Amino acid sequence: MTEFVSTSVQGGVAYLTLTRPQALNALSLDMIRAMTDALHRWESDPAVHAVVVAGAGGKAFCAGGDIRWFHQAFHANDPLLDQFFVEEYALNHLIHRYAKPYIALMDGVVMGGGMGISQGARLRIVTDRTKMAMPETNIGLFPDVGGGWFLARTQGRIGEYLGLTGAVIHAADALFAKLADAYLPSNAVAELVASLQANAFQGSDAVLAHIATFTRQHADACVPQESNLARQASLIDEMFAKATAQDILHAISDTAGDWAAQTAATLRSRSPLMLCVTLEQIRRARTMSLEDELRMELDMMHDVFRHGDGIEGIRALVIDKDHQPKWNPARLDEVTLARVRAFFDGKWRHEAHPLAGLGS
Repeated sequence: MTEFVSTSVQGGVAYLTLTRPQALNALSLDMIRAMTDALHRWESDPAVHAVVVAGAGGKAFCAGGDIRWFHQAFHANDPLLDQFFVEEYALNHLIHRYAKPYIALMDGVVMGGGMGISQGARLRIVTDRTKMAMPETNIGLFPDVGGGWFLARTQGRIGEYLGLTGAVIHAADALFAKLADAYLPSNAVAELVASLQANAFQGSDAVLAHIATFTRQHADACVPQESNLARQASLIDEMFAKATAQDILHAISDTAGDWAAQTAATLRSRSPLMLCVTLEQIRRARTMSLEDELRMELDMMHDVFRHGDGIEGIRALVIDKDHQPKWNPARLDEVTLARVRAFFDGKWRHEAHPLAGLGS
């Protein structure tokens, strides 16, 4: 395995741990390949009944892809930049369609690529330290790694809200939005893993039953905060149902209250082009299969660095840290429908698409 992914098998359960805590377990191509290899190996191993995935260091499950490397690879004209997304999306698909229970311990930061390796899990466990987001519009990207697909399947217009704003949510919000399945206090996560490792399981049902019993025993540890999403759900549904990103911003700007003011300010700071692209992505994804949506995302990503705001956003927010991205265009009313639709044009013949093998 790569130095940043550790694996083990004990008592019928395979454990995969991201061990890059100094980078909040951000994914490199080597890490994606190591995870893919391990999951394929375990899927065909009759001695493995379930997989538990976690992040080391206590601060993050996984903060996303290695965006510093994206910037470096783009300027070096490195062909591995495109290959990164091909293999990452294939891994995301593998997790969604995995034949055995895949259990994600979403303790700490879970953003971008971290959502990609957790949202397909059979069981998604959040904690009081969970900080979840799809923050891509903040750096001139769009919510990829299947983000269009799983955001489109949240209730009401929560998907549009989370995708456009990149808002950070916590455990109660994740449970409300059905982006998580169960809650544990963070100090019980290690106890859960220890209890699993102390047993020898004969099948996947036994693993899931053990975890269900453990979480019930901690049911008195209530989710530590009220869901902001639940409190604002009716307003989110009203505002984010508007036809265009510009309409959404106008409606929120005309709404009284702190939430509306903060949300409007957030939207104004995001890439105007990617707000429009993201809205189109999520709405298209509502009627798409996961496989087709991932293929669409790869077509979109082909344009993000070449014709979009991705490199400038990463420069401003991560490399130079001047926090003054020069978005192109600078205003929502300057974004043309033709430019948005170009992101969704097929970049390959269907049979030649790098993700053609995902199925229909």
